Amino acid sequence: MTPTARIRRREAVAGGDWPAGMLPLLQRVYAGRGVTAAAGAQPRLAQLLSPDALGGLDAACELLRAAIDEQRHIVVVGDFDCDGATACALMVRGLRALGAARVTATVPNRMTHGYGLSPSLVDELAALEPELLVTVDHGIACHAGIARARAQGWQVLVTDHHLPGETLPAADAIVNPNLREDGFPSKALAGVGVAFYVLLALRRRLRDAGRWPQGEPDLTVLLDLVAVGTVADLVPLDANNRALVGAGLRRLRAGQGSAGLQALIEVAGRDARHLTASDIGFAIAPRLNAAGRLEDMSLGIECLLSDDPAQAREIAATLNEINAERRGVQQQMVDEAQIALAKLAALEADPPLALCLFDAEWHPGVVGLVASRIKDGLHRPVIAFAPAEPGADSLRGSARSIPGFHMRDALAAVDAANPGLIEKFGGHAMAAGLSLAQARLPAFEAAFRQVAAQWLDDSLLQAEWLSDGELLPEEFDRVHAEALRDGGPWGQGFPEPLFDGEFEVIDWRVVGGKHLKFSLRLPGRAQPLGAIQFGGWRDQARPRRVHAVYQLDTDDYQDRRGIQLLVRHWVALP
Repeated sequence: MTPTARIRRREAVAGGDWPAGMLPLLQRVYAGRGVTAAAGAQPRLAQLLSPDALGGLDAACELLRAAIDEQRHIVVVGDFDCDGATACALMVRGLRALGAARVTATVPNRMTHGYGLSPSLVDELAALEPELLVTVDHGIACHAGIARARAQGWQVLVTDHHLPGETLPAADAIVNPNLREDGFPSKALAGVGVAFYVLLALRRRLRDAGRWPQGEPDLTVLLDLVAVGTVADLVPLDANNRALVGAGLRRLRAGQGSAGLQALIEVAGRDARHLTASDIGFAIAPRLNAAGRLEDMSLGIECLLSDDPAQAREIAATLNEINAERRGVQQQMVDEAQIALAKLAALEADPPLALCLFDAEWHPGVVGLVASRIKDGLHRPVIAFAPAEPGADSLRGSARSIPGFHMRDALAAVDAANPGLIEKFGGHAMAAGLSLAQARLPAFEAAFRQVAAQWLDDSLLQAEWLSDGELLPEEFDRVHAEALRDGGPWGQGFPEPLFDGEFEVIDWRVVGGKHLKFSLRLPGRAQPLGAIQFGGWRDQARPRRVHAVYQLDTDDYQDRRGIQLLVRHWVALP
């Protein structure tokens, strides 16, 4: 059922304003992403967009200023993913640095409260006697919870980046660059990025009022949190986000990150001196996310708020154990999903245009990872469902999409055509979440597939690998590998460089039960090339030649300071 992927090379772009010492390969990679000058390749903090065009900041800053001046109790409400956790820690740390005396962090429990500032969470928060609630990375869809909080006499400030529905919640202030008619030039800020901009604006407001005649607090110390949350949430790395992430990575590489993040880097076995956005996405973020998936994200936030290295290491070790458990649960769920798909493949020659998967034993905190894995394998929009809690009649679904099929808009189309079918939904183009009654799942699946049939065409249903072309034999070296590694941050919307070419397969073997280790020969290069494809084992004979899509990577195993190819896709050649 796995669709055949095509390999397409980026169009070559000549010229550009580059420093004399920049490698031609790096110039080519940048140009292929629309960047033709050094200033756009790795933007600096001086190039950050001004907060001035971000709507709602005046009202937000006035709420926060008054709360600080009057020592009101501010409760920051996070979310149970990495963006929400880093945004929560950043807002708490930032408000304290700006003078807030009473700031508390809290986060909903996925199983107990559901998503965001729900009425049940508000009821629990009453014991804290908050006077101002600040939501981070959520709130734009929390109408009922915000109404409950306002009825308690509390003020509510929403900071969010998710797409709004037809109506906005009745908060005292809302800051969200994705509100209709908001003038902020970048719509790609993550929740942690929005929170950082709120703090920047608040600092300026307080500075202009003469708050710090001897020097203002340094908010750049929070950029490690901004980097991790932004990369983890898979928002596009436009120039503004690359400036934020790049600055945060520089702090982490210099050993200046928070105790919690440094402990997570250590427990993940990464070298902080050469940390990349990929390390965040594949090693740091999953360990934070695991707490919110299987346990309680309050543990992850506690790690990020800790200033005690020993305590941070202890919490990071616990998060590492939870992540190992998460991997086991995820693999079992993926295996079960693939068994179901294999049965479907026996009945249908091609996979459905869109898939809805459900198992009564699945964990709601892991369904997003299952949807993502199946989506990657089939190149189809996928929604995976699980009971909201054991034995519940309500389902929680996590959706992942393919380029060209806007998932949140698709759910909105289903909702508009079938009022009441979906209890609630929200999200972005590539990922979304929803809740519905289990009895309504068949009707939802039919409606969702109908939208997919209307919106998808053959061009969108074929997976594609976009390559930066071939490497010359002399470019397979450590200098070029390090330049590519350090030339980022790479990520969503500014993808890591991929190359393609034809190789002779000298040897291959299976390592770790599922990974494929190659020895490849390239015409014009005397030494063979080591390569690995993670999860790439196929039960077939070794081909003589392959056309491979790969990344050029450093290989520091046992201090060898070599290079290796990370194979992402290959096809056998005659």
